[in-house]
Amino acid sequence: MLLSIPMRTFIPVIFFILTISNLAEAQITSPVIKANFGVDADLRSNFFSGSTLNGNDDWFTQTGTPGSGIFVIDTTGAAAIVSGYNSNMAFRRTTFSRGMSYPVLSTVNGHLLLDAAFVRDFHGDDSTVFASGGNKNGETPANWNCPVAQGIPDKNDILDMMVHVRRAGASFTDSLWMMGGLSLDNTTGNRYFDFEMYQTDLVYDRAIRKFEGYGPDQGHTSWEFDADGNIIRPGDIIFSAEYQSSSLTFIEARIWVSQASLSITPNAFSWSGEFDGESSGAMYGYASIRPNAAGAYYTGLQCGDNTWGGPFSIVLQDESIVTNYIANQYVEFSVNLTKLGLDPAASISSNVCGMPFKSLLVKTRASASFTSELKDFVAPFIFFETPPAELYTVAPSICEEGSISTIFISDPLSTSTYEWLTPDGHIVSSPTGSSITVDTPGTYIVRQYLLAGCAIYSEDTINITLSNGCIALPVDFLNFTGTTDKNLVKLNWQVTGNKNILYFDIERSLDGVNYSTIGRINNRSFIETEAYSFTDEVKDINTSKVHYRIKIITANGGSKYSRTISLSIKNFQENNFSIYPNPVRDVFNISFLSIEKKMIGIEIYDLSGKLIIKKNALVQTGNNTIPINDLSGKPHGLYLVVVNSGSETTKEKILLMK
Repeated sequence: MLLSIPMRTFIPVIFFILTISNLAEAQITSPVIKANFGVDADLRSNFFSGSTLNGNDDWFTQTGTPGSGIFVIDTTGAAAIVSGYNSNMAFRRTTFSRGMSYPVLSTVNGHLLLDAAFVRDFHGDDSTVFASGGNKNGETPANWNCPVAQGIPDKNDILDMMVHVRRAGASFTDSLWMMGGLSLDNTTGNRYFDFEMYQTDLVYDRAIRKFEGYGPDQGHTSWEFDADGNIIRPGDIIFSAEYQSSSLTFIEARIWVSQASLSITPNAFSWSGEFDGESSGAMYGYASIRPNAAGAYYTGLQCGDNTWGGPFSIVLQDESIVTNYIANQYVEFSVNLTKLGLDPAASISSNVCGMPFKSLLVKTRASASFTSELKDFVAPFIFFETPPAELYTVAPSICEEGSISTIFISDPLSTSTYEWLTPDGHIVSSPTGSSITVDTPGTYIVRQYLLAGCAIYSEDTINITLSNGCIALPVDFLNFTGTTDKNLVKLNWQVTGNKNILYFDIERSLDGVNYSTIGRINNRSFIETEAYSFTDEVKDINTSKVHYRIKIITANGGSKYSRTISLSIKNFQENNFSIYPNPVRDVFNISFLSIEKKMIGIEIYDLSGKLIIKKNALVQTGNNTIPINDLSGKPHGLYLVVVNSGSETTKEKILLMK
């Protein structure tokens, strides 16, 4: 599960001023859409800056605002939670969390979603607060003290926090964005908070009121560089922000480093002059950084009055339940981690599929000083948590001939790739996917990749043993072949031991992993060697290949599989695409049919031949829907849409209407 980060407290008129070697840069403070996610201090998808907008992603979806935009927070049980608040006052003081509404590392509408989380903090007297005095940024979490129960000033009291990390496209080369949201009980006065991201699995043990799982370098993980300024190990990150009454006035990015590293000139970013550890002479501390490229890399906004608070409602410090936020109670922000130099895929060559952090802690401070007293916190949460592959089977023992075993992955992740291998067994099915079928005892290994092209994430092994009392089947395949003719596939096979065979089951797969029985041929003679055939009509199959295997069932109940054959078929219309709706009003969809997972290019030209839009999209095997929402504000008239799939280029005209 991802961490929920309360960093949504940026105001309608908000100035992000980052001190960079005596240079102040104003950041974007008006509503914006970044990586198709609305940063407008509103929680609704398909809604942006006070009005509906089809295709805009956000935290939640509210009934009455339909559209193609998605919501990223899992809302399971929301109605039950609100009902519990209404019936049980004590329930209002408790916490809960929700992860992303999609699996980790899902590609949705052309954007790679790494993870997301929502967390509701405890209310009333609480032990997830810092004890008065002595707890500061720059200290090791081992020394932070938390009380058995303590109230918190309303200006420091966190209500809810949320966080989401996504890329601006479907590839690890697209910009990495972090979106955050935060609500505090008080809406006036000066308020200060931090989003602190750890490379370790930081946890808080509420029973003993201690933090555990922190890094090795005085409680953190330090960034390390080689002599040329290249990053060789990422470390902890902190974003510190402050806002005064109605506007955010300051936000600063820092990273945990050794003081000696400040003499190195990093390639990914630049030092901006601040360094704070446990003391003035600390070996390690948080150093402030700035991006090497000019321009805004933060955005932020604070909500207006009567902003919907999401399907879980809102629990205030006085334990009252409300539906909407009042003005300035909720803020949200975005940070371009790639531009800031904190994107592992862009800054660390050996970490193309790396994650920017593993756990996150959100907390409030007493004053603008980075080392001022810490107040409230939301217990740290683990982000980008993906279950490792774990194998099981219902047939752990089989014979050397005549029997099979299917090996499964427990709770496979739909976004992961699984590859199988064996040093001494035999895999009957495809060696990829969430399960395999084997027909020989041996050792079977699965390797999990979070995304294609990434390093191995996890590996598991299972042993299929030789069963006692096996009897060798007196049957075997001499050959098994297949041919295609227009919309027909003809299978031919020859067997020995035919007199012992009861029937053959013909099995077909469209993906090489999942097979189903499509026909049965009974034994037709009692001669020793016999030939058989089967014809399969494939005119309604929309894929480039079909996979077949034959299963023998013997008279004594034994079974044996043939080898698998794969045949290409001609009726699949590769790279077929269409556009809808057409005519277009701002937003349209490209329907694209692909024979494989790949990247396609999309270009849109006006009638003069000028290129006005260029983007890439990752498509999967089969039908894909790609939303295009970049035509807002463009002059009405005819445009040409060009789709380049690598193997061919196709074109279609659209009419843009007002």
